[in-house]
Amino acid sequence: MKNTLVLCALTLILTATGCAWWKSDSVKKDEYNRLAAQAENEIKLANKTGFLWGNTEKFLKESKEAMDAATAASDRATRENEYSKAMKLAKKALQEAKLAQQQAKDNATPVASYK
Repeated sequence: MKNTLVLCALTLILTATGCAWWKSDSVKKDEYNRLAAQAENEIKLANKTGFLWGNTEKFLKESKEAMDAATAASDRATRENEYSKAMKLAKKALQEAKLAQQQAKDNATPVASYK
């Protein structure tokens, strides 16, 4: 009886907490698609200012390739690795696009410093 209770409690704990960290593939794809769309929009804005950085679009392209590889992967470890790579590159592209926009704002009204 005692062993059965311990086994049931252990199963319940592992079920409740063990699977909480693992997101389904569709949730990850949706999260990635939102991030990639945001990065694309920011890249378009940075491009309009004329201050788009040289590698920003390359990072987004590599991110999409990694996401395609994650989708095509048959084993979970490869899928997780490629997904992490895709998210990292998309975040990097987004950050660079935002920094390029800030650079455009800073250069629009330069302040001379006399020392």
